Amino acid sequence: MTWTRELGRLDSELPPVGMGCWAIGGPWTFDGAAAGWGEVDDEVSVRAVHAAVEAGVTLFDTADVYGCGHSERVLGRALASVRDEVRIATKGGLLFDEESRSGSGADAGPRYLREAVRGSLRRLGTDRVDVYQLHAGAETAQQAEDVVAVFEELVAEGLIRAYGTSIDDPAIVEVFAAGEHCATVQHQCNVFGVDGRLLDVCAASGVTSLGRSPLAMGLLSGKYSAPGDLPEGDVRRVTPHWTYFQAGAMDDWLDRVARVREVLTSEGRSLVQGALAWVWARSEVTVPIPGFRTQEQVRENVAAVEYGPLTQSQLDEIDGLLGR
Repeated sequence: MTWTRELGRLDSELPPVGMGCWAIGGPWTFDGAAAGWGEVDDEVSVRAVHAAVEAGVTLFDTADVYGCGHSERVLGRALASVRDEVRIATKGGLLFDEESRSGSGADAGPRYLREAVRGSLRRLGTDRVDVYQLHAGAETAQQAEDVVAVFEELVAEGLIRAYGTSIDDPAIVEVFAAGEHCATVQHQCNVFGVDGRLLDVCAASGVTSLGRSPLAMGLLSGKYSAPGDLPEGDVRRVTPHWTYFQAGAMDDWLDRVARVREVLTSEGRSLVQGALAWVWARSEVTVPIPGFRTQEQVRENVAAVEYGPLTQSQLDEIDGLLGR
């Protein structure tokens, strides 16, 4: 990597792009609905992780619930030989059953979080998690404070090195960012939108912003033109959390992609690489964590680093094209 960013209070340097491991978890359900990205070939996933390591990636973000433990197991297997050279971030707080590969509900209580951490350690095949993030289960500042207290205990016990939150409610983020060993705040960050308040908190507190869905769940790959392009059982077709691939909304999102395509693909970038370049330009404290399934996707993501961020004038032009 030709330039770096910091990983909160944990490391002084980190490559400017990480890898999000939701997709390699394979099929699973949550609250009875599809929650995975379709079928996967674990050998393909392992080769993709190896390609990322070979390209210089050192941060891999997963969650215990992705594939109901499957993503962690695959990631742990792929990283076993280089464990001390990489940083593993995972999440806990959502309830699931590994055998049925289904989940429902959340629990951020001390007893459950301790069990969840140990479960992640077992599946990852490691003795510590570098960054342990709360996935769900805290809805108030007081609940967040209780979780931070548990996480500080886990740091003291050596089970985790640092922690963060994947809940992006500003009130929750404020509590976590004040924690001594907080390293990350994970939230959506892509050309279509980001909560500037979260970036401000991260910048002020020395916490790294992990930008999830930097490619708008794949919309900014340029590969999709209709919801039917995604297979049945793909969470992107059914989730209530975004509308990128929903019938009746996707055409509008595609129109936005068309408006900014020329700027994003400037200087020879692919659309994917331009989307990542926008994130780097928008925030100096954000490390995007695009998802992946194949070596080719990994290599395209990493190659974006060579182009660097967009310029401020390009950011301004995109804002104008999107009417903001």
